[in-house]
Amino acid sequence: METYANILLIAIPGFLGLMMLEIIYGFWKKKQTYSFMDTLSSLSSGITNLLKDVLGIGLALISYPFIFEHLHLMELSDGIVVYVISFICIDFASYWGHRLNHSINIFWNYHIIHHSSEEFNLACALRQSISNLIEFGALFLIPAALLGVPHQVIIVLAPLHLFGQFWYHTQHIGKLGWLEYVLVTPSQHRVHHAINPEYVDKNLSAIFCVWDRMFGTFQEEMDDVPCVYGTIKPVQSWNPLLINFQHLWGLITDAWHTKKWKDKLLLWWKPTGWRPADVAQKYPRSSVTDVFSQKKYAPNYALPLKVFAGFHFVAMNYFMLYFLATISDLDTAQQMVFAGFILFGIFGYTAIMDGFRWALNFEIFRHSCSLLFLFWAYQNGVFLENYTFALTVLAYGVIGFVLTLWVAPTRPDRVKILA
Repeated sequence: METYANILLIAIPGFLGLMMLEIIYGFWKKKQTYSFMDTLSSLSSGITNLLKDVLGIGLALISYPFIFEHLHLMELSDGIVVYVISFICIDFASYWGHRLNHSINIFWNYHIIHHSSEEFNLACALRQSISNLIEFGALFLIPAALLGVPHQVIIVLAPLHLFGQFWYHTQHIGKLGWLEYVLVTPSQHRVHHAINPEYVDKNLSAIFCVWDRMFGTFQEEMDDVPCVYGTIKPVQSWNPLLINFQHLWGLITDAWHTKKWKDKLLLWWKPTGWRPADVAQKYPRSSVTDVFSQKKYAPNYALPLKVFAGFHFVAMNYFMLYFLATISDLDTAQQMVFAGFILFGIFGYTAIMDGFRWALNFEIFRHSCSLLFLFWAYQNGVFLENYTFALTVLAYGVIGFVLTLWVAPTRPDRVKILA
């Protein structure tokens, strides 16, 4: 956990730097692929996923060491060969796990957050799930276990494999010649994120595109079919916590409303997007039928609300980086409280961005809780000697409270947004 936190302290500034370069390049080329609120939503989603991973929240149904112990036919020794074989096995497992997420209703909830942005840029690469609370990905690593790949090698390469998927979330790089036959490229991944009928559920590979070509899921980007991004059922929200569980809530309500017990049980395992006929007729949900007439979720925000959102985003990044830097000094309960403080904040300011009527009262309550967080930290000896941090928390609560009152008259109404 602490090692991963230290890696993130190095990786995060790198990711942010590359995003800034992409934004500057977009302005220069007069092809800007970022919008302010969408970017804040993407990066806020990245923070939620980071906290979940660092804290190790989730239940593993089966672990790789268990599979390795019972299935390995040999044991590979250290060397470049074991790392190459391990990386290929991780990529193979990633393909099938990704394909499952796109194929089955319940597993789509694990992945919907990554596709929820209607933009396509490096920031949307950080839209990662917190709803995958039950882990079973080790099942797809059976080939690695059979070949005797040590668990320690998997641990080292898994984060590198994930970080290696960041660069191709961009619209500014065209096709890359012969590399299109070996690696996943920006062109191929644009297809994957598109909701055009020709592109849906295609290009599921992570690093090597050979899996798509082998298993029939490859689709080249076509010049006459420009990619339109998002989800077929638009999420219409900036709040990453709501987006993470939006599809699951839809499944729960469908299971409740449908009259057939068979459908109550089967809808979870049906293909992604399937709904019982009686529920679909009685409780229709909007979906995209003509991708080129689709309007992006883009409420018109006054300047005070943009200042409000930007302030909270910067503050949450500061708290998150401080959390990563001090995680080794905290016990488990303290880590959970600190992470909860950050998640609470992200939920609050993105709810304001969405224009929910209850969000203003929630924000006032939340900033009152900032003082409780400070009192808790003092009582538990957390950050006791760091007066700068204590003053920062205090200032955050006061400024946040004032900004909430300031934006109240300019906040868009959720009903009007969705009208």
